[in-house]
Amino acid sequence: MHFVRDYRLENYILDTEWGDLPAEVRTRLKGCFLDLVCALIVGSRSDQFKAGMKMADQVYAAGDIAVVGTQKRFGVVGAATVMGHSSNAFDIDDGYSMTAIHPGTSFIGGVLAVAYEKNILRNDFLTALLVAYETSMRSSHAVIDHYEYSHSSGTFGSIGIVAGAGKICGLTREELNNALSVADFNATMAPGIISVEYPSMNKDGVPFGVMVGALALMDSMNGFTGNGYLLEEDRYRHYLEDLGRDYYVMKLYFKPYPCCRWAQPAIDAAKWAMAEYHLTPDDIKRMTVHSFARAIQLSKILPVATDEAQYNIAYPVAAAVVHGDFGLEQVRSEAFGDRRVVDMMGKLAYAVDPDMEASYPARRIARVEVDTMDGRHLISPAFEPRGEASENIGLNWLADKFRAFTRSIFSATGQDAVLAMITGDADVPLRVIVDEINKPEYWY
Repeated sequence: MHFVRDYRLENYILDTEWGDLPAEVRTRLKGCFLDLVCALIVGSRSDQFKAGMKMADQVYAAGDIAVVGTQKRFGVVGAATVMGHSSNAFDIDDGYSMTAIHPGTSFIGGVLAVAYEKNILRNDFLTALLVAYETSMRSSHAVIDHYEYSHSSGTFGSIGIVAGAGKICGLTREELNNALSVADFNATMAPGIISVEYPSMNKDGVPFGVMVGALALMDSMNGFTGNGYLLEEDRYRHYLEDLGRDYYVMKLYFKPYPCCRWAQPAIDAAKWAMAEYHLTPDDIKRMTVHSFARAIQLSKILPVATDEAQYNIAYPVAAAVVHGDFGLEQVRSEAFGDRRVVDMMGKLAYAVDPDMEASYPARRIARVEVDTMDGRHLISPAFEPRGEASENIGLNWLADKFRAFTRSIFSATGQDAVLAMITGDADVPLRVIVDEINKPEYWY
């Protein structure tokens, strides 16, 4: 290996300013923040969040940093850890198709905790989010190629946290270089494909990635030294050549359903078939899902925990057929005993489509074929998941999603207040936004 320390990435991180960003990028960053706040709010009602709270209580020091969804406060690492447990709990956060990762959730806990501690303004925080996205997404290409297997998102959160939080902390380029090398070397090597077949809270590896990122930043600031990171290696330095020109944050997708992205086109294909042909579940003899191999590889077990419902293809498709949609109500444990859904899961079959497989990962496609009880053979069009980068998702789409996902736990008054602070023109302090979110009167 041959590392070149030319500080190209560090200079980009430290020199990037809100006022210099294109208007579409500034709008996208507001949308990213809103979508991640949605994930944090909803995730604060998960078992994973409860586990993170208990662990942080036992391991990390108390402090004055707020955590979305609770009145309890922690120090930087504790707050980052707890929000690392909630941000991906319901799998509704943004993603990057080309390396199959969820960038935002992987670093939001750490960057938000440091931003709250430093009490920076919203736009400075959004700028820190940008450099975290740009760093972690580029890093994902290098890491996956170097280690030759697909990693879960938490791997890249470590270096994303150092990029975003390092900017907020005002590190020098030499200090930032060192912190990036520590984070890159110690990043979790989470094997993502295992969680696809055997779902659990391990899932995208976010909680441990957040912990490593926060610890790498703090340890390096206290004298721990590293030397070199993969984006400085000769084979991967080309990923830094277009910094500030090609914004990877514009390549994100956003999710309409609380489950793995790979299952989402099949959900839409099934919903289309049910509506187009005026079917009821009782009309169906067999429904065959045709998609790419990774989608078909998803778990098909009857879930007993929410993570098993999310990293699954059988359950989301069957629930969407029965209920006409797939939302938070379907991934909560109370829904898992629905006999209609269980019966529908038994009617599903799966097939890898060679053309759909060839188009992956740039495109993720599915269709369904339905054999009915009265002998008809019905075929849906091919669907791609909604919210793709090509749709150039805007604030209205994300605001509608925010309202839909949080309405059962967060009041309309609270929704209005949070939307105004995150998407409006006023550059308010980050602490004001988080404290507004946490007002007890907004929560059910």
